[in-house]
Amino acid sequence: MRIDLHTHSRVSDGTDSPAELVRAAKDQGLDVVAITDHDSADSWDEAATAAADVGIELVRGMEISTHHAGHGVHLLAYLPDRDYPPLVDELARVLIGRDGRLPLMLDRLSRIGIDVTLDDVAAVSGDAAASGRPHLADALVAKGYVSSRDEAFNLYLGSGKPAYVNRYAAALEPMIRTVAEAGGVTVIAHPWGRSGREEPDEAALSELADAGLSGLEVDHQDHAPETREKLRVIARNLDLVVTGSSDYHGTGKVGHHLGVNTTAPAEYERLLERAAAASAASGRTTPEVVR
Repeated sequence: MRIDLHTHSRVSDGTDSPAELVRAAKDQGLDVVAITDHDSADSWDEAATAAADVGIELVRGMEISTHHAGHGVHLLAYLPDRDYPPLVDELARVLIGRDGRLPLMLDRLSRIGIDVTLDDVAAVSGDAAASGRPHLADALVAKGYVSSRDEAFNLYLGSGKPAYVNRYAAALEPMIRTVAEAGGVTVIAHPWGRSGREEPDEAALSELADAGLSGLEVDHQDHAPETREKLRVIARNLDLVVTGSSDYHGTGKVGHHLGVNTTAPAEYERLLERAAAASAASGRTTPEVVR
């Protein structure tokens, strides 16, 4: 059984529609796929219809932008009630933050002689819930300033680069609790991947587990083998679910093809058991896995 629990459609910063993503997952031999667009559940309905049509198991989720101890943390939230008001409010603030920093980034690019407009970004972002750095990167590619998203981030858009602007993100521990109140479960995405820091460390993760965190995304392309082993030990020590995922973005992210990392069936069942318990405890109507 092949299970990929972290993918993105063009509702956020992927390049496939939700239906195309689901069909691609089926074609790649996956048995289970989760759709986890950034800070949005707007892809869920189309993805669910496609999953029922092609016969693949679908987990509805999202990847929420949060911060902890001064650093950004991406939080995967699975099967929450997307209409839970505190969750809706926080996601709206995050999406407003995404859109709000775009003009500031464009201004910084203009100051160094790079002419990209809001219309240029809109031309590539399509029906995304909010326009963010990946869409600006795509606009830079379209206008010939860079050859890829990676080059755009490395030269201009990454932290500390000329056009970087910080934005609002939700506090991590309260967001873990909010997702639980919405009947969902949470997994920290690529926890030690992008920064090169081993943070949150085991002590911090223990506190987050006490707050309701369910798992760690251990098997991810941004984690070297030794990093994966360290995180696997921590997950075992803290009784956290271990997941593996592609972090697929279509053509928007190189080296993250569907199924490149997968979640063990036993770990997936543990995650679903915790989701069922969270749903029951919340008393809310939560989405079922599409089977």
